[in-house]
Amino acid sequence: MQALKPSAALAAVIGDKPVPRTEVVSKLWAYIKKSGLQDKVNRRMINADDKLKAVFGKAQVSMFELAKLIGKHLS
Repeated sequence: MQALKPSAALAAVIGDKPVPRTEVVSKLWAYIKKSGLQDKVNRRMINADDKLKAVFGKAQVSMFELAKLIGKHLS
């Protein structure tokens, strides 16, 4: 897989080194689980903290939207 450079907003969450898209998703999930951001009632939803709000653009996203939303932050 090709290593992609994260935007400044995404780098605040996963680090600023270029990484493959698959590793970006893995690091993002590790951050979400470590921070307890998965919704307690509906586990498919992710509640964004300040760092993730800059990446997602909204307060809550579905786990199915995750790949689409992070695509804008990789180059």
